[in-house]
Parts: sequence; C-alpha cells; structure tokens
Amino acid sequence: MGFDYSETQKMVAESAREFAETEIRPHVMEWDEAQTFPVELFKKAGQMGFMGILVPVELGGSGLGYHEYIAIIEEISKVDPSIGLSVAAHNSLCTNHILSFGNEEQKQKWIPKLATGEWLGAWGLTEHNTGSDAGGMNTTAVKEGDEWVLNGAKNFITHGKSGDIAVVIARTGEKGDSHGMTAFVIEKGTKGFSSGKKEDKLGMRASETAELVFDNCRIPDTNRLGPVGDGFIQSMKILDGGRISIGALSLGIAKGAYEAALKYSKERVQFGKPISKFQGISFKLADMATEIEASELLLHKSAFLKNQGRKVTKLSAMAKMYSSEVCVKVANEAVQIHGGYGYTKDYPVEKFYRDSKLCTIGEGTTEIQKIVIAKNILQ
Repeated sequence: MGFDYSETQKMVAESAREFAETEIRPHVMEWDEAQTFPVELFKKAGQMGFMGILVPVELGGSGLGYHEYIAIIEEISKVDPSIGLSVAAHNSLCTNHILSFGNEEQKQKWIPKLATGEWLGAWGLTEHNTGSDAGGMNTTAVKEGDEWVLNGAKNFITHGKSGDIAVVIARTGEKGDSHGMTAFVIEKGTKGFSSGKKEDKLGMRASETAELVFDNCRIPDTNRLGPVGDGFIQSMKILDGGRISIGALSLGIAKGAYEAALKYSKERVQFGKPISKFQGISFKLADMATEIEASELLLHKSAFLKNQGRKVTKLSAMAKMYSSEVCVKVANEAVQIHGGYGYTKDYPVEKFYRDSKLCTIGEGTTEIQKIVIAKNILQ
C-alpha cells in the first residue's frame, strides 16, 4: 500500500489550488450573497482540464483517475464549496453518465463539449415528490415513432437554468419498477424543454439549483442512453461515483473550516495566551484533524477500487456518509472556536457552516447511505 501522492497527483492538486486562489477566492462572498452563478468561470476550469477530469484524452478530457478527481474537488472546495459542487456535478453526473452508457456516436457528439467546458452539464433524477424514492417518479417518456415525448418536471437540479445539456431519467414503464425508467440526453433549446424556479438556498448559493420542465418535449430515439428500462440501474451506478464526489466536496469543506479554525486559535489571545493553548480548544482541533484524516483514507480507498473497476457501492456509501457528517461537525466546531466572530461574515467559517449541510442530503441522504451499507454487509 502507498499513501503518498505521485508527482503527477501533486501537480494536479497544486494547479487546482492555484486556480481556486486566483480565480475563485476574490469573489467568494460576492457570489454567495448575490447568488451569482459564474458561468464563465467554468469555461476557465475547462481550459485547466477540470471539467473532463475522468474523460479520456482522445475525447478532449484530462484522462485522470479518481485520486486526482478527489484532489481537484477538495482543493476547490477548500476555497468555495459552491464551485466544488458544480464541478463535481458536471463531471460525475452528466458527463460520466454519457461516458459510461453512451454509444460511440453519442460520446463523440457530446463528451468533447462537456470535457472542455464549452458546455455545462445537468443531471435530472430527483422530482418534487420523489427524493430518496426515485422509483416513484412522475416524469414520463412515451415512444411515438422514432421519437420520445417527455412530460413532467425535475427538481433540485444543479445547473437547471444554465446547463447546455441534461441527462434526464424518465419513466417508460410502471411506477416503482426499477426496470421502468430510461435515460435520455436533452440539449438546451429543444422545444418543450425549459427551466423553472431557481432555489433560494441556505448554502452553496453560487451553485445554481433549479427545476427542469418538460412539456411535450420531443427528442429523437438517438438521444436515448442505453436500452429502454435501464435508466434507474444506470443511475445507481453513476451515484456510486457521485458519492466519491460528495465525499471529496465534504473533505474540502472540512479541511477549509479546520485550517481557518487552527489559524484563528493561534492568533486569538484570551487570558494572556492563544486559545489553542487551552485544552478545551486543542481537543476540538485534535478531534477535527483525526476525523478529517479518516475521511480522506475512506475516500482514497474508494478511489483505488473505482480506478480498478472493482465494486465500490459499499465503500463509496461509507465514504460519503462519514465524510459528509464529519464536514458538518468540523464546520460547527470551527464556528465555536471562532466564538462570536464565527457567527459573522467577516470570517470564512460562517459560510463553511452553511455550505456543509447539503453534503448530508445531496446524492443520497445519510439515512440512504446507511441503507446501502446495511444491505451490502448483510448480504
């Protein structure tokens, strides 16, 4: 076993760190307060290779693996988790779904635009009435000749307004049938395809979240990904990798909050000495550092398995569940260490605190991860 980053991985992490410092940090609170989704930033990210991290070089991507993927999401999220979330969703959901289940013609048509950041991707599974119960979706796709007609709506979709293309799962069979859903690719501008309400969120405010609406939206059968009825099965496989994404996002938040708290604890003087010298504070920092280390190990073990093409369902669920809960805990303790200042927008921990909570909800709640883990260990 090896626990050190290779030289390539170190370079990738450093390039992500520099990108976050120069392109993101100066705008963090401005974007957060105005809920600005900085579309042009993602074109720059594409030029850096961050929008097609796992995509082969011949399709315009970076041709990297999951260790590098974690490093990039982590470094960006240490500065602004909102941007880390958007980069993660673009890579692991939309792009990866087409890459994993599209035919050669579909991949050649759509992947290069996504991998270079020319196009921004969205992925639609969740609906207003179906969060964890995705099998109960109401959005339907009905075959008419060589076309499919979609009707319904998707909710809580990252890049729901600004996305240039979306992978959407729609019901093509009976409700609740895991083989009754199919995946489709829909390009922006398609008649009957529009965006709806943009959510006004607690955190992750610079990452756009909105509805996708389908009103007799007609698409050719050539936009179908894989066999009819395979959409839900495909989605579960995509979410295996997506859990690593959210784990990496969580790790970045936890590290960002911890580093801010560590720095503050050394600078803040009370009773004649830095507060880091008090056991009450130093023990908090010790717990935070230990749990971050454990999160990182779980994530990179998941990445190791994923890179080898081995089953990662149980471990990625563990990594996502643990890392997301740790990031909430660490962000909470970081605010506590800052005291009253942690409750103000003058220090970064206030934002980490708000951003952290999504990680225990998005791409499968903590409770759903426990169901997945239990199912796998009880087989």
